[in-house]
Amino acid sequence: MSDTVIQVENLSKKYIIGHQQEGRYRYTTLRDSLTGGVKSIRAKFLNPARRNIPNPAREEFWALKDVSFEIKQGDRVGIIGRNGAGKSTLLKILSRITEPTTGRISIKGRVASLLEVGTGFHPELTGRENIYLNGAILGMSKVEITRKFDEIVNFAEVEKFLDTPVKRYSSGMYVRLAFAVAAHLEPEILIVDEVLSVGDAQFQKKCMGKMSDVSEKEERTVLFVSHNMAAINSLCQGAIMLDAGRVVLIGTAKETTDKYLSLGIEKTTSHTVTFPKPVNSPLWIESATIVCEGMASTQLYMGDSLMIDIVFNSIVAIRNPTIGFVIYSSQGDPILNANNYYQKSNLETIQSRNGKIRCNLGVVPLMQGTYSLSLWLSNGTQDYHFLENALSFEVIEQDIWGNGRTPTGNISFLWWPTDFHLLGNGML
Repeated sequence: MSDTVIQVENLSKKYIIGHQQEGRYRYTTLRDSLTGGVKSIRAKFLNPARRNIPNPAREEFWALKDVSFEIKQGDRVGIIGRNGAGKSTLLKILSRITEPTTGRISIKGRVASLLEVGTGFHPELTGRENIYLNGAILGMSKVEITRKFDEIVNFAEVEKFLDTPVKRYSSGMYVRLAFAVAAHLEPEILIVDEVLSVGDAQFQKKCMGKMSDVSEKEERTVLFVSHNMAAINSLCQGAIMLDAGRVVLIGTAKETTDKYLSLGIEKTTSHTVTFPKPVNSPLWIESATIVCEGMASTQLYMGDSLMIDIVFNSIVAIRNPTIGFVIYSSQGDPILNANNYYQKSNLETIQSRNGKIRCNLGVVPLMQGTYSLSLWLSNGTQDYHFLENALSFEVIEQDIWGNGRTPTGNISFLWWPTDFHLLGNGML
């Protein structure tokens, strides 16, 4: 008997994108809709030649195209790729949330998916009720769920809120309970998207350990999507890289993440990068510039100051916008995360216009090496624009303390000036 649990053959998924000619945010009345419908029908029947004219407001978009791979029982596989590569679409098809346009998939065993905050939860039901609901969806009996119940609650750390409707949970509580349910109710295949990034660092570490145990000790299959290449390398044996809906590389986790990181750095060698407007977003980043010591540049020396200038555009006014970025090492480790949510800023409301935001990091204590930077823009609850590996820059070594010594090593962060002085000599 074959130990293949997931087989994907020539899988493709097509979406039809509608383009609003007068803007997505234009309000229409019922009269407008009815009038437009009648005009459309009259045009087709009174002028048959127009029936086959393509609609310029509709466009085909292939989120996946001819994707093929197979995964064996007990494998831990990472799925990586830039935003829009097709990762989420692939997971939704594997989770049977959406159907493929062409191709076929074969899955052996029960699948538990955690694709976004609250996946599979009914907001009006309590945490306790949702645990039993999710177990029933997976085909488990009440006795089986009860046997795992305490373990799930202890892992999620939500005992005090078990009888509270989950619509009142914070995003972190939602994710903790959703992951605990997905990982403990014994699915043969566990699919986890980047949603774990909502949780705190300690919980993320606990989740990584649980996914490793699920695969190694219980021989269950794990599919893990993440932008954190260090997490992919830590958890996964192999990885699949997607780009523009196609499979670019299938290999070990290390060789695939190395290829992915090298492509990201190659694509962002300019100090200023412009970005296309995302589909149906009222607020987006038009361009970003790296500024080192007051000059636009992709190179800075140890001890130099670093700023990011971001040009944005907005169709509507956005209250309490949140803008931030993450700096990654060349190995894909996230080493610095900054956003205005936790800091004082004057970004109370972005009006319906374009403008520029300056993010001033001051002096960044980074060692020699190449770093990439991802940007994101949201209102605190909804992401409007996420740009992975949007920019890259290089830190060059120098004698920053004037003592003739240059800091070296394999770490990313530099020990910044510290007061070392002798407390005693020959007295201890």
